[in-house]
Amino acid sequence: MNMKVIKSENCLCSCCMEEHEVKTVLVTEKATFKNVKVEYIASYLYCDVAEELYMNEKQMQENDIHLKDTYRKKEGLLTSDEISAIRAKYDISQKDLCIILGWGEKTITRYESHQVQDKAHDTILKKLAQDPAWFLSLLNDAKESLSEESYRKSLEAATALYEKDQDSYLRKTIEAYYAKFHGNRLLHGNASLALDKVVDVIRYFAASDQITSLYKVKLMKLMWYADALAYKKRGFSITGLVYQALPMGAVPIAHNLIIDLKGVPCEEVEIAEINAYHFSLNEKISFPSLSDADKSILDIVIRKLGKMTKNEIVEFMHKEQAYICTHLRDEISFEYAEKLQI
Repeated sequence: MNMKVIKSENCLCSCCMEEHEVKTVLVTEKATFKNVKVEYIASYLYCDVAEELYMNEKQMQENDIHLKDTYRKKEGLLTSDEISAIRAKYDISQKDLCIILGWGEKTITRYESHQVQDKAHDTILKKLAQDPAWFLSLLNDAKESLSEESYRKSLEAATALYEKDQDSYLRKTIEAYYAKFHGNRLLHGNASLALDKVVDVIRYFAASDQITSLYKVKLMKLMWYADALAYKKRGFSITGLVYQALPMGAVPIAHNLIIDLKGVPCEEVEIAEINAYHFSLNEKISFPSLSDADKSILDIVIRKLGKMTKNEIVEFMHKEQAYICTHLRDEISFEYAEKLQI
């Protein structure tokens, strides 16, 4: 029998009922669980006198978990430790997690000890692990059923996770807005949506000392001109953004979300009792997602339009064939880039 000795100690051997050196060993076991054959590592005590393996109560429990966790891994289910880790990240007890999920109060205890969860519950637990925003909504719904202290601890933990992952949520939301435009090259400029490039384009403009008073309206126009000019020169845009015609000119779809992306140097300021969004970047930075060709196009846009005021660039945009030939609030086709004024 192949076994690995991990510990030896003198104690009363419950196998032969004599005191001697008892070894703790690991053995590879084969078993069938729920009609699935599994191979796992089991822990035993070994008696040299009787030359027999035996288990204490703790080992029985651990070996049972090892068997079932091996099965879980084989079937793509969360292991008992992974379920415990979900609770730990949200700082929530087994009982309270059952409360917010609407499950029996011992369900999580069983999943972490001896019972294998079904696929429906496993799917819910996986979503919980990946989605702090969903956890927060469930937590809020169950607030009255939790103690004030339990609610506070889990709220703090989940909020911290949500804030850490906020950019990821934002990107997924923006990508969802753009899903319907997939395959329409005249609307996305023959380029896939590249949010890293979107951020770097904004940062590039914000870092330029050749652009005056860079507020949101002006920024949106500069972005459209950059993508339109790129399409005109090489047949594909820089960012893959889709623009629509609004009263003040071209604006990318989901623009309000785009300016909240991580790395966008946006500051909300109050001007004449109106909130405005100002973009400025003074530090020395790199723009890793932009190619030299991209930067060359951005430099042309900066040189041609950077000194224009908001009203001047809006008026200039209103003279573009792309704007004149597009109904208000419709998406702007890149086919008009050939007649670009710059």
